[in-house]
Amino acid sequence: MKKRYHLFFSGRVQGVGFRFTARHLANKHKINGWVMNLPDGGVSLTAEGKEDNLNAFLANLREEFKSYIINFKLQELPPSGEYKNFQIKL
Repeated sequence: MKKRYHLFFSGRVQGVGFRFTARHLANKHKINGWVMNLPDGGVSLTAEGKEDNLNAFLANLREEFKSYIINFKLQELPPSGEYKNFQIKL
């Protein structure tokens, strides 16, 4: 079953390769969506895909940056199917 999550990450998540790693892991786990830096120093991410793939993607991302992420908020949204790949937004 497809799901869509929107997440906000805070901590030292800019300038550490977070967005590029997120894109790499999203491609590995067949996740579509986007990631972008926020003016407040956080990162916003929308991810859509099969539930198991999403959970693996997020677990890998959190593990990779566990010493940088202080907090994250997850909001589940209805899947839209609008994303065809995973992009870094500027």
